[in-house]
Amino acid sequence: MPKKYGQIAIEEAELTAWENPNPGRDYTIEITFPEFTCLCPRSGYPDFATIHLTYTPNRSVVELKSLKLYLNSYRDRSISHEAATNRIFDDIKKAIRPKRMEVVGDFNVRGNVKTVVRVKL
Repeated sequence: MPKKYGQIAIEEAELTAWENPNPGRDYTIEITFPEFTCLCPRSGYPDFATIHLTYTPNRSVVELKSLKLYLNSYRDRSISHEAATNRIFDDIKKAIRPKRMEVVGDFNVRGNVKTVVRVKL
């Protein structure tokens, strides 16, 4: 069966930076992605989380559709909560080089365990 256009877009996802429209002003951008999923590298069970991104842009901001597709690319990836949150942080930092940034991976309870991973710049 041929791949659907959404599957292709997710496979080809790359974070895109846009020019900051107000580079002379410090302001905060908050983005919430409540439907993040990845796979537990040990069990293969799905993990669900809300990813919170907060940053003060420098010269660039992250383009939202590219961020959505990028985060959706984790859906079938076997990766721990800690590794996923840190990789998201590193990739966004590389793409836009913000002045300040925080990424929080707020993972749903599974097996009576709740995990929140916070990475800051």
